[in-house]
Amino acid sequence: MSISESTVALTEVKPLVRGLTYEEMTVGHVFRTARRTVTETDLVNFITWGGYHEPLFWDVSHAAEGGYTGRLIPGAMTYSFAEGLVLQTNVLHGTGLAMLEMELKIRGPVYVGDTLYAVVETTGSRPTSDAGRGIVSSRVSVRNQRDEEVLVYTPVRMIRGRDYKPVAAA
Repeated sequence: MSISESTVALTEVKPLVRGLTYEEMTVGHVFRTARRTVTETDLVNFITWGGYHEPLFWDVSHAAEGGYTGRLIPGAMTYSFAEGLVLQTNVLHGTGLAMLEMELKIRGPVYVGDTLYAVVETTGSRPTSDAGRGIVSSRVSVRNQRDEEVLVYTPVRMIRGRDYKPVAAA
């Protein structure tokens, strides 16, 4: 029987992937993302797309004058890769509602050819005054292939709860 022939309404079919609710994001919960190697194409696309027309990222000899030993990656790109790796775990799939704030610190350089991954630890989880929603804070440690922390950020997000009720469509 095909879906079109089924008597089950499509709204009753549950998604294959569902992120965690804020109640499931308990303080101390830690997970690691997959790894991702940064390529020259990634760098060129990001600095072109983002308008990072800075010799530090375009000119390897200019970067070398600053003591860098390769094709330097902007911190914003490192953060973007890390956030993408976190989202690829599906931890927030369908449950994330908003990024409210974060603090970000760059700990070391990232170069083309480095392989990045992130370690995420839940540092806070509490309900909001609105039923079905919670605030979750975490610490995301971005690490390279040598397990060196190159960037850390601390997002605070609004996440759906178990009893979340969708807002009616307009």
